[in-house]
Amino acid sequence: MSSLQALCSGLPLQPLPENQGRWAGVPHAPVRTPGLSPAEEQLALRNALRYFPPDVQKLLAPEFAQELRLYGHIYMYRFCPRIKMRAYPIEQYPCRTKAAAAIMHMIMNNLDPAVAQFPQELVTYGGNGQVFGNWAQFWLVMSYLSQMTEEQTLVMYSGHPLGLFPSSPGAPRLVITNGMVIPNYSSRTEYEKLFAIGVTMYGQMTAGSYCYIGPQGIVHGTVLTVLNAGRRYLGVEDLAGKVFVTSGLGGMSGAQAKAAAIVGCIGVIAEVDKAALMKRHQQGWLMEVTDSLDKCIERLREARRKKEVLSLGYHGNVVDLWERLVHELDTTGELLVDLGSDQTSCHNPFNGGYYPVQLSFSEAQNLMVSDPATFKGLVQESLRRQVSAINRLAKENFFFWDYGNAFLLEAQRAGADVEKKGAKRTEFRYPSYVQHIMGDIFSQGFGPFRWVCTSGDPQDLAVTDQLATSVLKEAIAGGVNPAVKLQYVDNIRWIQEAAKHQLVRSWPVEGTFVSTDMAVQNFVGDAFRGATWVALHNGGGVGWGEVINGGFGLMLDGTQEAEQKAKMMLSWDVSNGVARRCWSGNPKAYEIICQTMRENKGLVVTLPHEVADEHMLQQALWP
Repeated sequence: MSSLQALCSGLPLQPLPENQGRWAGVPHAPVRTPGLSPAEEQLALRNALRYFPPDVQKLLAPEFAQELRLYGHIYMYRFCPRIKMRAYPIEQYPCRTKAAAAIMHMIMNNLDPAVAQFPQELVTYGGNGQVFGNWAQFWLVMSYLSQMTEEQTLVMYSGHPLGLFPSSPGAPRLVITNGMVIPNYSSRTEYEKLFAIGVTMYGQMTAGSYCYIGPQGIVHGTVLTVLNAGRRYLGVEDLAGKVFVTSGLGGMSGAQAKAAAIVGCIGVIAEVDKAALMKRHQQGWLMEVTDSLDKCIERLREARRKKEVLSLGYHGNVVDLWERLVHELDTTGELLVDLGSDQTSCHNPFNGGYYPVQLSFSEAQNLMVSDPATFKGLVQESLRRQVSAINRLAKENFFFWDYGNAFLLEAQRAGADVEKKGAKRTEFRYPSYVQHIMGDIFSQGFGPFRWVCTSGDPQDLAVTDQLATSVLKEAIAGGVNPAVKLQYVDNIRWIQEAAKHQLVRSWPVEGTFVSTDMAVQNFVGDAFRGATWVALHNGGGVGWGEVINGGFGLMLDGTQEAEQKAKMMLSWDVSNGVARRCWSGNPKAYEIICQTMRENKGLVVTLPHEVADEHMLQQALWP
């Protein structure tokens, strides 16, 4: 077993570690099918070997070539560390700066087998959200971080550590870009090739920026989404006896079961991978599991009648579950579901992100490699069936939303009936949770945020909980409008319930639509306002080429310098988002930004002028 000190000493070359290949007992990423030409295969091998001196390249070359042929990517399994991978207390990392230790802490958390979806393939969540492209990159990054001073910055290019560069104490210690590819090559097919070759990487939103904190990282967002969906669609504050049906228990989707329990409803979550389902059950995320659709419906009816709080995992395909709910409605007249969504990894539907209902889990894994075209056809047929069932239920008092995972986009591409009559090409008959449910919350200044207790001491975490709760209660006591107060109360409830469930906190991360100015401006603005690290990604929950995301990490150590950075950072990060919402025509954002401008004399924002004369606009466009 390696030590943290050994982990920071660079690539282990003398002697080379034993090649143990893929480990048994842990889930592995589906085999990739990049379709490389012979010349591209040579380039992929050359790019992998560049991390190693010539005297070991001859030994490693056939090994890496075999990985490429077997798995569609060179992961360098030989160099998978033997240390117990987890987030160690920050004081244990052999670093010259506390900021570097915080980054190492987060990297190892992203790769913890209890957290990561496919730990040996360096995939944190979403089926293909990479922390690094291979294990050589991991070793080099840990070495660089251990050497880093307050006058250096580590630069990361899609998993590749470019090196330490002279910098200043006020600059970020780490700058990350992931997947920055020119638009004509930013497609799913091209990505598979480019990743296999080793020149780019899909970092999702928090995998490749080292900010993922496990499925609990999205419990907060899911809790707020379901609470506000109940208010908006059902007109209720109390969700007791209400049924929320969804799918996915792998990475971030594992949060759905715990969120259902916290809001007090009945959550039924389908999952085709028994290992993922049982992992969540063993971790306490799922209260009950069943592989019988009959028992699932029977238990659902019972919980609904008794208004129990329940999270029930169904080991099976969600299409079967949706179609069974339609059958129950059509034969008994009983609508057994109130709210619904989907959290399969539909940004990656043809390589393990979505499994077709026509096949078993193992059959699907084999077919996606042996006959990708047939597999794609079955996936699209399955999506059409799923949407058809949802559409039938939606004719009753049932409400469905897209959870930002590209489900509706892929359903549209599959020919499913998701069009919204009279709407734009990019609008669907069901809303996105960001636009329809969470949009007003974002416009009030509630945005993506999470904090991590790097000491690992539960008492320290309790202190941060108490501080956050006290700030929210003080804000309520000071007087706020009812809509804002409601969100403060929800967040107080979240902190208290999360503590009971032994969770770590997070906020949902918002992606923009077509313009990516906000993400890029956040990235740049956070960098010169004191961020410890900043990240910019092509891709997020909806997939490669569909969105640009910017993010940051900020080390808070109780110093006045850290306090000043936090004030500058959060003022910019929140105000930038609220101002953008203001320009999109959101009246609540307008109200909030005006209030903020009055309170903060250093903030000057160009506010939009109202254009209300519709006739004038029509005359200008069509004289």
